[in-house]
Amino acid sequence: MDEGSAAEQARHRVKRVSMADVARLAGVSSQTVSRVSNGHAGVVPDTREQVLAAMRELGYRPNSAARALKRGEFRTIGVVLFTLSTTGNVRTLEAIASSAAAEGYAITLLPVAAPTHDEVRGAFTRLGELAVDAFIVIMEVHLLDAATVALPPGVQVAVADSNAGDRYSVVDTDQAGGAGAAVRHLLGLGHRTVWHLAGPEESFAAQRRADTWRAALADAGRPAPPLIRGDWSADSGYRAGLRLADEPDCTAVFAANDQMALGLLSALHEKGRAVPEEVSVVGFDDIPEAGSFLPPLTTVHQDFAEVGRRLVQGVLRQLRTESAEPGTTLVPTRLVERASTAPPPAPREHPEPAG
Repeated sequence: MDEGSAAEQARHRVKRVSMADVARLAGVSSQTVSRVSNGHAGVVPDTREQVLAAMRELGYRPNSAARALKRGEFRTIGVVLFTLSTTGNVRTLEAIASSAAAEGYAITLLPVAAPTHDEVRGAFTRLGELAVDAFIVIMEVHLLDAATVALPPGVQVAVADSNAGDRYSVVDTDQAGGAGAAVRHLLGLGHRTVWHLAGPEESFAAQRRADTWRAALADAGRPAPPLIRGDWSADSGYRAGLRLADEPDCTAVFAANDQMALGLLSALHEKGRAVPEEVSVVGFDDIPEAGSFLPPLTTVHQDFAEVGRRLVQGVLRQLRTESAEPGTTLVPTRLVERASTAPPPAPREHPEPAG
């Protein structure tokens, strides 16, 4: 093969397949190819399959960048978050991705390396460089609440789990409703008070659940035991459980998430404190495995799918109206009663001294 023919073949190999090429092979107009490529209705099924077959044969891929320039939109939502290590963030992100896909949108992740003001400000300055139409922020730490951190002007955004409803469109689980239901359930079983295994101090959700725990005890006229901190992990729950097992007056514990409750159950079992006969435990999240804990865990159910759906609907509504109404939308929770809670043990009777 001479150099000329080799060069000619190389040019053919790198030539990008165009919409016109697909139209010629399929025997339809370029407009029909465009409608199939963009997922529009109104194309006869046989014609649609004919066009798709031509696309596959030629290796045609729609030029999304060109479509975005033409339509003035990228059909992509950016998601800003700083960790995927918590159950809540993972399930919220999964719900966002599913809801966005149902609306014909993809998602692009913008991770924040550390939950600091400088990292968050740096991430927000990069927003304009991304080919996205709007943003969802999953930043449960108290950074968006600070006056020193703000999103760039003109950005369409919805925020998950934040106290910044005065400035942004916020969607949050009803943290107070769920925590209050957990405490009232345990008090209603007859426990004198409820201990609390809280999440990290910097977490908005952990603070809201801890504040509600304290307020619910005060409303019932019950004493509040010392608060114990964890970091959302089962390991931290286990360490807290070793401590609580040595508290003879501890008969009920409200854990701020199911993972910490799992570690707590393990420690109580190891120390010989039976659940729920001696200690009742309530979690928060209702993760898929909660019903398989030993014993099955009573917990507060969070509707992550609904949170994700409302976040996506919120930013899409802003895109369509080109306006944003600040405020907080609360997604209801519900208590799921299983086998980890029961009335407290009867007081031990002390024998009378001999006369």
